[in-house]
Amino acid sequence: MRNVLFLVTAVFLLAAPFTACAQEKNVTAEHSSGETVVLLHGLGRSKAAMWLLANRLEKAGFNVQRIGYDSIDATPEEIIATVTGQIQDCCVGGHRTVHFVGHSLGGLIIRAYLDSHHPENLGSVVLIGTPNQGTPIVDRFHDRWWMKLVGPTALALNQKGNSFPKTLGDPYYPVGVIAGKIESCLAETLHGGKSDGLVPVASTRVNNMTDFMVVETGHSAMRYDSEVARQAIAFLRSGRFEK
Repeated sequence: MRNVLFLVTAVFLLAAPFTACAQEKNVTAEHSSGETVVLLHGLGRSKAAMWLLANRLEKAGFNVQRIGYDSIDATPEEIIATVTGQIQDCCVGGHRTVHFVGHSLGGLIIRAYLDSHHPENLGSVVLIGTPNQGTPIVDRFHDRWWMKLVGPTALALNQKGNSFPKTLGDPYYPVGVIAGKIESCLAETLHGGKSDGLVPVASTRVNNMTDFMVVETGHSAMRYDSEVARQAIAFLRSGRFEK
């Protein structure tokens, strides 16, 4: 089923592909002196997909906890329950500051978690290519048979008033938003403006965001992009992106 998702998204995802072959082992809170970063992947991926960003965060001195979840067959509520259990087990309740970084759907899951949980040791949040206002791709192809194969959570990423993104509360914590942008006439036609090939730049914005920036990279490539990593680290350290 995950392979089907990749084939479907390839129809409209114009971001440049990136293949990673090495993976880094997580550094646990017990063996790191740095602040913790909870790192969440996007739709149709696994925590292995975040290996390079995790590695860069670790080199910057953060203890990284990659959180995995099944996003194809599960509903948003089921994903949130799965993620909540992992976060509660690994990262909250101590004195170490806990930050959150999410790519794409992972950013929405972080927001959903923080809607119902207010960790006393909460630091900052970075959302990377997250469809905070949904994505028109889902609305445009919602009724196509192949779109239904990607599962209930993908279908919930539409731009209607009852979509999953629209049910989330405004952030009460420091949040930096990084959007991606590629030059593509087809993508601009599909999204009505600049986008990363899958999520419009405008759709990444969220109320109460602390800082916002656009990086020239595609949606899938964002998690491997060195500038995205550099800016995420800057925000976690200072609460602002480096302009």
